[in-house]
Amino acid sequence: MKFSRTLLSLIAAAPAATAFMASPSPKTITISSLLSSPAPFFSSDISQALDKELSYQPGKADTPFAKKYGHLAGAQIRTVAEAFSAFTDKLGTPINALYKGICTDLVGSLHLIVVNARFNPDALFSLGLVNSLNLVLKNYPEQDTAKKIKSAMLESVGLNEAKIDAEAAMLEEWAKGKSKEEISSALKGEGDSPLAEIAKAAKGNDWWMYSKFFGIGLVRLMEIVGVEQDMSAAYDVMEEWVGKCLEKPYYTACSDSDLYFKTKGKLDMMETMMKEIEIREKKRMADRLEAKAEAAIRAAERAVKLQDEIDKEAAKEAAKETVV
Repeated sequence: MKFSRTLLSLIAAAPAATAFMASPSPKTITISSLLSSPAPFFSSDISQALDKELSYQPGKADTPFAKKYGHLAGAQIRTVAEAFSAFTDKLGTPINALYKGICTDLVGSLHLIVVNARFNPDALFSLGLVNSLNLVLKNYPEQDTAKKIKSAMLESVGLNEAKIDAEAAMLEEWAKGKSKEEISSALKGEGDSPLAEIAKAAKGNDWWMYSKFFGIGLVRLMEIVGVEQDMSAAYDVMEEWVGKCLEKPYYTACSDSDLYFKTKGKLDMMETMMKEIEIREKKRMADRLEAKAEAAIRAAERAVKLQDEIDKEAAKEAAKETVV
């Protein structure tokens, strides 16, 4: 047995004194006595588990997962901090204060998805990612900066923006005119549609990895085929599509669906607030312009009146000179 005999001897020899009992004389206890006693200190199963832990080597376990991904043990993985740094460098401009939190969350979560060895991007992931970014950035005050944020975010995690956009547009175009039942059939792997190919790949991969953008892609398909955009309605459809059609655990997908609608509600409220602020600002600007216009009119009227008086005085002076 590889487990250290010294460790067992030290444990056995340690005094068991308490405040109410005298310490017994130390005994010499062997490993065999520990394992064969009526209440063994270590069972053979536990000792084997300890031996296994002591001999553990990363990526060398005799399991299907280790055989598939064991070669990646010890690989250098970019950190979230490096992803943030790359995003900041590529963007090169400050982010509006209202959007800092959500952009930070997107960069971090997207990076952690992409660096996972099990991650395999597909068109449904692309659709969910594009839909998420469009939802978040559609009301960004400076739309030129919004486009830069999207590009910097994708580039900072090693994704190709043109490819992501093309895949999302392709799947969205395919889904137009389809029914909920046709989407369900495709998610079961029936037919040769782009969605059916994604479903077949997921079903055929024991280590298939779900991501929240995959789930949001499904929410976008729901919207296209006319499923009510409501948290409870989407939950039921998500359970069917992921649990019954794809035959994958659906709880996380349903949770992501709920979170999507909650976030969408908050963003809609923020959009309403920003529009109200814009309307109030425009009204203030109109009031200021109106006040300036009225002041200019009054000044012009005073100038005309003053000029009339000057002209009258000049006429009087001229009349006096003529009489003289």
